[in-house]
Amino acid sequence: MIDVTIENFESEVIAASMEIPVLVDFWAPWCGPCKVIGPLLEKLETDYAGRFKLVKIDSDQEQQLAGAFGIRSIPTCILLKGGQPVDGFMGALPEGKIKEFLDKHVPAAEELEAEAAEEEALDALADGDTDAALEKLQHAVATDPANDDARFDYVKLLLQLGRIDDAKVAFAPVIAKTGTVRRLDSLMRWQNAIDFAHAQPDGATALDARIAANKRDFEARFGKAQCLMAAQQWTAAMDELLEILMRDKAWNDELARKTYVAILDVIEPPKPKVAEGQIPPDDPVVATYRRRLSSVVLS
Repeated sequence: MIDVTIENFESEVIAASMEIPVLVDFWAPWCGPCKVIGPLLEKLETDYAGRFKLVKIDSDQEQQLAGAFGIRSIPTCILLKGGQPVDGFMGALPEGKIKEFLDKHVPAAEELEAEAAEEEALDALADGDTDAALEKLQHAVATDPANDDARFDYVKLLLQLGRIDDAKVAFAPVIAKTGTVRRLDSLMRWQNAIDFAHAQPDGATALDARIAANKRDFEARFGKAQCLMAAQQWTAAMDELLEILMRDKAWNDELARKTYVAILDVIEPPKPKVAEGQIPPDDPVVATYRRRLSSVVLS
């Protein structure tokens, strides 16, 4: 719990609410109900273990802030997320009602645990520790199965390491979402490319011969692109797909473009952390190939 004034309101409330929900308790020393709800809120802040932040504002001392929020009676509690008020309540509610209110807005404990594990996994990857990264990502997915970002990173790392069967098992629970979640669709396209490549007894040799005989043999070009994807030769695969796009953008229901986009999804690294207000730089390879795709598609 933090006492907030006009001087620290911006940092302790607005900025903080960009990261986690902030519950603002408007109170006054003479208010009897405030003395009832205050300890309850502090207890819940402890019980919720970082899932929300509690701040208190003395409405008598900070009349400018009370006026800005339109406070007419106390206690009044306002919840902020993303710098904006999203909900609130008045009066000394019982603990159960306050918990019902909080549970509508604060992240579940499992979500926070999964997010923390995912962050640790990305740090481990940056240090080159793939074993630790896999362990953290597996924990994140097990803790919060609905976390598609963690699952994407987990399946992606398994595929990068050649653990195809493990990747398919981890991916199975979200197969039905590939039609609506693009990054999951991108993983599916990568897995399909691996399956295709494994079914080619001569690798890309026969496909190269077909392309040499007919530059508009798009099935052969697409097959070669899949083989290159399976080998994680990403830029070569995109170059092959561009050859199709330059000749026929709409071929096979835009299959070349969709696969190209899938590769961009797969190879894009996590955005590096930057200071507040700054924009993280784009990966140079991803940025270059995005521009090439745009120039071909828009030409």
